[in-house]
Amino acid sequence: MSSSGREVILGVGGGIAAYKACDLVRRLQDHGFLVTVVPTPASLNFVGTATWEALSGRPVLTQVWEDVPGVAHIQLAHNADFILIAPATADLIARVAQGRADDLLTNVLLASSAPKMMIPAMHPNMWLNPSTVENVVTLRSRGYIVIDPENGRLTGSDIGPGRFPETGRILDEFHQMVGENADFLGRKILVTAGGTREPIDPVRFIGNRSSGRQGYAIAQAGAARGATVHLIAANCDLPDIEGVSITRVETASELETAIGQHFDWCDVFIMCAAVADARPVRQGSEKIKKGALTSIELEPTPDLLAKASRGRKAGQVIVGFAAETQDHIANAETKLREKGADLLYVNDVSGGAIFGSDYTRGTVISKDGTVITVSEGRKETLANVLLDQVQNRLSLPNV
Repeated sequence: MSSSGREVILGVGGGIAAYKACDLVRRLQDHGFLVTVVPTPASLNFVGTATWEALSGRPVLTQVWEDVPGVAHIQLAHNADFILIAPATADLIARVAQGRADDLLTNVLLASSAPKMMIPAMHPNMWLNPSTVENVVTLRSRGYIVIDPENGRLTGSDIGPGRFPETGRILDEFHQMVGENADFLGRKILVTAGGTREPIDPVRFIGNRSSGRQGYAIAQAGAARGATVHLIAANCDLPDIEGVSITRVETASELETAIGQHFDWCDVFIMCAAVADARPVRQGSEKIKKGALTSIELEPTPDLLAKASRGRKAGQVIVGFAAETQDHIANAETKLREKGADLLYVNDVSGGAIFGSDYTRGTVISKDGTVITVSEGRKETLANVLLDQVQNRLSLPNV
């Protein structure tokens, strides 16, 4: 799994406006983007590496030769979903237009097919110079989005076109390029993932086949759309999602405790984890010999989704999951009513389908009667289908 699906490289050119890009890093992060800063060597005269690393929380390189084994320019180019260059100086624009690759940033630009946007900032005479004008035309013809600078006061007493735009305008232009807004900005989402394991003895347990992939996909999609996300992972062998906090649990009891600690905090609760339906009444402190495993007395585990629904606060949206092997729509409708959820996604897991796979198919059922069939596709796709429905619920009065 990738870390978030909205990886941005912020290239910084060597102009005085470089200091204004510091705010841009923070605002991009607020909108759910993960930002890696790639400054040109000249830009470090204005803002140093330590500042960019502190703001982005990531290592910062400027030269191809700083991480030769990692082949940094290819790795960065491969991971980038978008590249934003701010400020773009006259020199940087000229070098990119010529296809040069004389520092890390220009190497990355040549190696990446990601959408690219430039935010020029320079003296008016430099912006209006025929060479710069021609270079901008060249870059736009190659698919670069080059935003015209603003008119205003620049360094010294000069006034004219060339001023670095305000952060809000840059974000508006960037979102138009990206094609999506951070519609969950300011929202808090609590997601559970994986499957609980209920110990029989120190080496055996009762569990299920849930891998946690769907819950992780939802957490990732929520973060990408601007939400603050906390993930509760039950026995998941998946990498952490950058920008998402996580609590790891094993049993239904631990999952219940973790939900209780975070439930009041969230606006949206998505119960994707599969809880074992039963657990041993007594857990052996030592490994039970094979010959002694003749029977296990069981007790039901708590219904965590129903408990959450009973304790919900006004405005919370609750989403549940169901895995069925027969009569899945009818069973899901019954479960939706009994659990008190707003939405429920059900899939047919006959023959072991869905579990552990990157793909899913099923049906989204809403308590208002809406039914959405989800054809086979990646779990990341379903994550956004569900979040779209959640967003619709959040927009309703008295949800």
